[in-house]
Amino acid sequence: MHFTFTAPLWEWSARAAWYFVSVPEEESADIREIPRMPSGFGAVKVRATVGNSTWDTSVFPGAAEGVYVLPMKKSVRVAEGIDEGDPVTVHLELLEL
Repeated sequence: MHFTFTAPLWEWSARAAWYFVSVPEEESADIREIPRMPSGFGAVKVRATVGNSTWDTSVFPGAAEGVYVLPMKKSVRVAEGIDEGDPVTVHLELLEL
């Protein structure tokens, strides 16, 4: 299953220098509906692509109920020239189906 969306990059206020992009509500709902084995923290394994950068990671349930968040590695932010507040177009491929 694949998703493509655009959302702003934001910094987690509880931990400086940790950045995320929120998966929109509709896509988050679609991810939640897919049956899978329970995992730590409700994480779902994904392959993320932003620009020319692709990496394997997980999306996690965010503070907003029902919305997943994608951690954005510093190496990706630097390589793609992304700063806090910038719109980020993300292609997600679920790896757990």
